[in-house]
Amino acid sequence: MAMPAQRAPDRRWTEEEFYAARDAAPPGERWELVDGQVLVTPAPHWVHQRLIGRLFESLAPYVRAHGLGEAFVSPLDVELEPGLVLQPDLLVVPVGALTRRSDVVDHLLLAVEIVSPSSARHDRVRKRPHYQRHRVSEYWIIDDASQTVERWTPRDERPELIAERLQWDSGGAAEPFVLDLVQFFRDAAPEDEKPKQ
Repeated sequence: MAMPAQRAPDRRWTEEEFYAARDAAPPGERWELVDGQVLVTPAPHWVHQRLIGRLFESLAPYVRAHGLGEAFVSPLDVELEPGLVLQPDLLVVPVGALTRRSDVVDHLLLAVEIVSPSSARHDRVRKRPHYQRHRVSEYWIIDDASQTVERWTPRDERPELIAERLQWDSGGAAEPFVLDLVQFFRDAAPEDEKPKQ
């Protein structure tokens, strides 16, 4: 998810209370009732969804063609350790990791977040160290405002900042995945933000 979840005060909610509160809430929030607790997550902006959709359209065929595994978009829980559940906007699970319905995503080749003002600290400070500690090969933080990608690997103390050409050498493919970032951001931009020709 792009936005960090907010929790309601610690108390057990009934379904009746949940529905009354949800119906009175501002539009655009995602409300969930889990074990008597209410979780509220703001809906991502449509530009965020366009960016992640376009990236998925480019990346998923590459992942399949090279037999690397499978690409997914959020929401999908990733449980890298007990008590830690993350939902990156886009993820690549290695081949063979998901073979039974009961399987849990507990290993990643790639995790991607589209950063927003409300999620920047969460994505960069809270989630990143977990991906690094669990040896996720690459973690990309895509920043639409600066039209850059921060690439993190497990050993990095600072990210590689990429503005023109993103290349992912997955290790299991004969050729790298390449994304022209200038074109990617241009294609995803709202019409009123595109450069005049």
